[in-house]
Amino acid sequence: MSDKQLALVIDLNVCVGCHACVTSCKEWNTSGWAGPLTDLSPYGGDPKGVFFNRVQTFECGTFPNTETVHFPKSCLHCEEPPCVPVCPTGASYKRESDGIVLVDYDKCIGCKYCSWSCPYGAREFDEVQGVMKKCTLCVDRIYDTSIPEDRRKPACVLACPPSARIFGDIKDPESEASKAIRENAGFQLMPEWGTQPANHYLPRRKTAMRLHEDELVRADNPLKLEAELPKPAFSSPTVDEMSSW
Repeated sequence: MSDKQLALVIDLNVCVGCHACVTSCKEWNTSGWAGPLTDLSPYGGDPKGVFFNRVQTFECGTFPNTETVHFPKSCLHCEEPPCVPVCPTGASYKRESDGIVLVDYDKCIGCKYCSWSCPYGAREFDEVQGVMKKCTLCVDRIYDTSIPEDRRKPACVLACPPSARIFGDIKDPESEASKAIRENAGFQLMPEWGTQPANHYLPRRKTAMRLHEDELVRADNPLKLEAELPKPAFSSPTVDEMSSW
């Protein structure tokens, strides 16, 4: 096991679900060392594509006490990655130097064993190239000495507007990532699987919603169930005075 483990720490209390991490990841990696990240029918009825990072958004609670949760997810760079031992060609491997899990495209035969073994659904199959792809923590960027040192971070970290993503060595107790985990009750995703994910999440801090009774009956109350909107007569002109209502 490596003495160094690079990873991401994601603050779920800060993430606003803007998808800046998704788009910046796609932009950097599709033209970089791990690219291309192909898209199939991106504007069609059934778009498909390769993304190293995705944001899942869902609502929870019971009206009116509801909340929206944004959950970014990518490869967790597990310390015991189940995708590595199942690979028949050795294409999936974990680096000793920094703990990053990578895929050697030249060895990958697209059998998808790694995808089936990953309990987090973090693997992406490129239908064009016929190989499996995944987050690399922008390994081609973080070691690039031509880039200013303070910019040698994954594209998603640099792009996050509210700074919900932290990058660093979680085995270094003095790193920003380690301190964030230690001081904010950081947790691993599904630890019961025994994969020891390197990426950690910082939990949402519960904020009580206080509503006055009149707020639920006001005409402009955004929480009230929407009624049918008023409609003009069919004979009324439209904005362009061409089409009918």
